[in-house]
Amino acid sequence: MGTMWRRVLLRCLLLLAIPALLVLVAWLPQGDVADCGSTFFPCVTTYWRRPPVVAEKELAPPLIHECPDQLFQTWRLLHFLTLSVSVGNDILLEPYLQSWDQLILFMESLGPVVNFFSQKVSDKVALIRQLARQHQERGPESGAYRSVRSMVEAELKEGVVHFSRHTDSGCRTLLRLHRSLLWLALTLDGLTHTPDALGRLKTPGELSREAYQTALAPHHPWMLRQAAEFVFLALPDREHFLRLVCVQSQQEAEPVLRVIIRALQLVYSRTQRILEQNGMLELP
Repeated sequence: MGTMWRRVLLRCLLLLAIPALLVLVAWLPQGDVADCGSTFFPCVTTYWRRPPVVAEKELAPPLIHECPDQLFQTWRLLHFLTLSVSVGNDILLEPYLQSWDQLILFMESLGPVVNFFSQKVSDKVALIRQLARQHQERGPESGAYRSVRSMVEAELKEGVVHFSRHTDSGCRTLLRLHRSLLWLALTLDGLTHTPDALGRLKTPGELSREAYQTALAPHHPWMLRQAAEFVFLALPDREHFLRLVCVQSQQEAEPVLRVIIRALQLVYSRTQRILEQNGMLELP
């Protein structure tokens, strides 16, 4: 009996140690751009990062309100998502990254356990901005990182994208953000679903787990999938999510969330099409 309990205790300790080890790895000092961004050696945000541009609140649609005393603003996210949608089925890159600035604030508002994932996203946003700045320094006429399509075309032309090995290209980094965008969009969409036959609404943790299984889990190793389980358990309740979008009830939240979800879906579908046309949906 003593041996059995020791094995159970050891197994529990190992499970509890996983997120701590991952967080420790995430914060270890990193090398240069070529050393970071892989699954086991995520970047630390040491790259140049442009301060988020603050949109005017008068641009918010009537349905969405300014939410006092919080950094994340739903209307500001919608503003940058809308700005990113370009003519010609393209996505403007800087407004796209500014949308991620807002989504990072959203994730950080969910508690410290989520910070591990928000940090990885923040590093990817910073890396693309650094690549854009480096390219811009070659000549003011350069517009390679103006949009998703122009970045894809430029990086393919320069040979920095490889389809059989890992490179820290903007395209590969964008693909990781793209998958995470689907995860967030599916989670928010779940918050609009009606109760089940027993009148029960799924918790944000359950919704996030289901979205993760669809969008991210197929691309993550076992260790990261286990760490994600701790995040789902630690997510706040539905009321916390409603407060983040500055509404008082589920009924009031649904039209607000659907506006955001439609904008996310449009950005996602356009990005998906560009990546698919260039065979980049499975970059290593």
